[in-house]
Amino acid sequence: MALDGLFLRHIKNEIEKEALGARVSQIYQPNREELVFALRTFNGNKKLLMSARANSPRVNFCSKTPENPPQPPMFCMLLRKRIGGGKLVGIRQLDCDRVIFFDFDCINELGDNVRITVVCEIMGMYSNIIIVDSDGIIIDSLKRVDLTMSSKRLILPNIKYELPESQDKLNIIESMAEEVAETASGVMPETLLNKALLKTIQGVSPIICREIEYNVLEGATNQIEGILYERLVSQLSNLKRIAENCSGEPYIVYREDGKPMDFSFIPIEQYGGFVKVEKCGSFSELLDLFYETRDTRERMRVKSQSLIKMLNNTRERISRKLGKQQLELAQCENREELRICGDLLQANLYRAEKGKEYIEVENFYDENYAVIRIRLNPAISPAANAQKYYKDYQKAKNAEKVLTEQIEKGKNELEYIESVLDTVNRAENEKELAQIREELTEQGYLHKQRGKQRPLAALPPIEFESSDGFKILVGRNNKQNDKLTLKTATKKDIWLHTKDIHGSHTIIISDGREVSDTAIYEAARIAAYHSKAQNSSQVPVDYTLVKYVSKPSGAKPGMVIYVNNKTVYVTPKNGI
Repeated sequence: MALDGLFLRHIKNEIEKEALGARVSQIYQPNREELVFALRTFNGNKKLLMSARANSPRVNFCSKTPENPPQPPMFCMLLRKRIGGGKLVGIRQLDCDRVIFFDFDCINELGDNVRITVVCEIMGMYSNIIIVDSDGIIIDSLKRVDLTMSSKRLILPNIKYELPESQDKLNIIESMAEEVAETASGVMPETLLNKALLKTIQGVSPIICREIEYNVLEGATNQIEGILYERLVSQLSNLKRIAENCSGEPYIVYREDGKPMDFSFIPIEQYGGFVKVEKCGSFSELLDLFYETRDTRERMRVKSQSLIKMLNNTRERISRKLGKQQLELAQCENREELRICGDLLQANLYRAEKGKEYIEVENFYDENYAVIRIRLNPAISPAANAQKYYKDYQKAKNAEKVLTEQIEKGKNELEYIESVLDTVNRAENEKELAQIREELTEQGYLHKQRGKQRPLAALPPIEFESSDGFKILVGRNNKQNDKLTLKTATKKDIWLHTKDIHGSHTIIISDGREVSDTAIYEAARIAAYHSKAQNSSQVPVDYTLVKYVSKPSGAKPGMVIYVNNKTVYVTPKNGI
């Protein structure tokens, strides 16, 4: 992972400069794996994020506070009780490893001064946040580890805190560059230089090791000798100097599609011109930028789990019901045979004998008068058998009509559930999820909560502006799609939607002007992004005048029909 021990050393140094001596004014726990400490510093208020997420563990100042649950979790309440109002008096790091200690001077229930330490272990899926008292006894932890999870290192209340098992690697700060180079050379030539460095140096990530290899070998060989050895010593000396002085700078690496790919505290040149490397204002800003999209989606995934589960169950139920109905409809296709059997039996009653299981008669509906065998119920009379065939025919005819209507209704309902699932997956905050729940409650898919509910303030549509000055509005959910298209927009505005793909309604406000092709193209890219196809390319987007869009009577929210449309193929983009 890129957040290695040396990068964490720079983060520690950044936090130390800004927050040492700060007071804890509030503590939040947005979810089970994240904590936010609101700090009053000499330079204003700061928010310190501690994350133990498996895919984005970190410690840094954050610019945006994640949404908090209505009721704080028990661990958050414990932190508020023990550390609320405390003073941050020390920040320590375990060598160059990914463990950092935050020491707080606090006052307990008896009015005595006590030292409480918050330990952040940034170790991928084993990341954790642990509260330890002045005697090194664990008060509690974000993730408890018992004997069923590990027999080597327990993390439980009221036991002694133990440091993670140390790795047999060299600390670049305490070791000479020549010693590190010699040790790494001993691992080669069976191993590539970057792998050898990774096995040798404590607290460095693969991207740093690859960068050193790139600067030393230049892709020529894997033998470290002569001038190459001198280059390696020089590179390691530079790394040692940066680590000692925390003189690195925050660099973020972007892929060709603009998505963050990696980050580092030194300039990255190993990818050549295939990536874009940018320098950020601070290490905290870098981490916020790198993990923002990933964390937002992860938070919303956790908060929307129950909703997604309900929608998936509803979708499966409707799909099973549709399957059965379509099977029954297929059986109704043979209803004409029932009527023919009734007619033939009625015409040949004089030949039928009661108690027989079948009768063979000429089929006068067939041009060759082929003989067919008609099954009979021996327990009833031939006339009653004929009437039964007529009843079964009428039943199948009525069933076909009802089933056709029910199947169409089921398909529309399935389309609606799919569209709601899409909006849930694209929701960016708890307010959007709340409005989706409100919509599902109105449609009867969720039970109305007991007690007096405060009305939700309607969120505005997502707003953009084209490069040539046209306002572009995007609906956040099905109810807002309806309002945007059928009430907000005028007849001469442009309506856009992904073709045969679930997504949001998008409107270009014409404001009495003729909408340009540029605005249509840019709005189409936005419409494609706010759809199920946001990670695809060459997405078809239909557009037409709002006056050609209408809503069928009784249709579900967000469902419309349109005519006189054109289609443009675009690559999704969230913005101009």
